[in-house]
Amino acid sequence: MLVTEQAGPVLKLTIDDPERRNPLTNEVVAAMVEAVRTVAEDVRVIVLTGAGTKAFCAGGDLARGFFDNPIETHSERAGLARLFRTMRDCPKPVVARVNGHALAGGFGLMLACDIAIAADHARFGMPEINVGLWPMMISALVQRALPEKVAIDLMMTGRQITATEALAIGAVSHVTPGDELDNRVTELVDSLVAKSPAILAIGKQSFYAASDLGFDAALELLATGLTVVAMTEDAREGTTAFIEKRPPNFVGR
Repeated sequence: MLVTEQAGPVLKLTIDDPERRNPLTNEVVAAMVEAVRTVAEDVRVIVLTGAGTKAFCAGGDLARGFFDNPIETHSERAGLARLFRTMRDCPKPVVARVNGHALAGGFGLMLACDIAIAADHARFGMPEINVGLWPMMISALVQRALPEKVAIDLMMTGRQITATEALAIGAVSHVTPGDELDNRVTELVDSLVAKSPAILAIGKQSFYAASDLGFDAALELLATGLTVVAMTEDAREGTTAFIEKRPPNFVGR
């Protein structure tokens, strides 16, 4: 199941099935799609995590009907694609609180987040090949996040890597001791909440849109994005506050 908790400007989504290492069941994926798609206007940051300390998410739920009627259930399995698109399209920053192992689809779920903070005991990988499968759905994220040789190595061997290795290849943003994870996440979330939500939304959309374009097309898109930023009240307020040497008062417009 998925537990949703809003505390002020922060929405926390927790996959709550620690005994089975927080699998991505169809129900959990559908609930996450709905929670991110309908996020309240007053939410400034979304934090995604798993229950317990052993696993962030161990991937798909192979024990419950994965091989039953594969053609008929294609749409349900494609729910992961809907989740990744919804997370990418969401104007709010999405932070992964990686409390434990992120494997298979769980590795992809982490990569779909904008920022990932991992406990130092967490391990990462795509072990699908070991059971005769391939990390199909998450490949779109893996190819954009990791160097090609690293990505295909992890996919073909199914080996796991440490949090330190994940940081070195750019799979996670930060690594911290497990007992300091919550403090580190809180610090990051507080820093994001202090930023302009309007500029974060414009910047996130422009960043991902430009990443799929050629160089010249990306520059054209980003030039337009800069003009949109210049038209906001928050950009004017931020630069004025900088000149006046005071904290900005962002209003989200």
